[in-house]
Amino acid sequence: MRIVGGSHRGRAISAPPGDETRPTTDRVREALFNMLLHSPSLLTDEGKTRLEGGIVLDPFAGSGALSFEALSRGALHAYLFEIDALARRTILRNAAELKLADRITLRGADARQPGAPVAPADIVFLDPPYRSGLGTQALAALDRAGWLKPGALVMVETDAKGAFAAPPGFALLEERQQGPARLTFLLKDGTS
Repeated sequence: MRIVGGSHRGRAISAPPGDETRPTTDRVREALFNMLLHSPSLLTDEGKTRLEGGIVLDPFAGSGALSFEALSRGALHAYLFEIDALARRTILRNAAELKLADRITLRGADARQPGAPVAPADIVFLDPPYRSGLGTQALAALDRAGWLKPGALVMVETDAKGAFAAPPGFALLEERQQGPARLTFLLKDGTS
């Protein structure tokens, strides 16, 4: 896997060993970030991307690829949750190799029990295991705990045939199929 854009474009990142983690493919990440940067429905009311200077939340971090991609493209800081110890070690190794360790905060916590936020997020990359049902539970828990700013953008990745049932307080902005994945974009109630 490689970072597909921004200041770290082309830099390799590792995936955790084994098959417990399903990293978002380079092609899907490229399509996702092109949408974040250029799709009018995903920009703020002022027509700006939420990436530049934004706070990222990655509740099912895996390799950290989505967070590292966001940091490469101007995000200020990323908060990552990952319960798997091997995946956490991979994230820390990737962060060190990319020289981004000072711009991430990694928690070994379950996203359904997130604890108090350090800083609420502008963008959430919600990429739970396919067909697990964990995404809706995690998003509701993160919202209750205060991890999302009003007007935060939430990207949910499911398998191409999957659908996402958003908890109350989120409006559907856009949905697209990208190869094996479906990307659903939601807006948290509030001003953007």
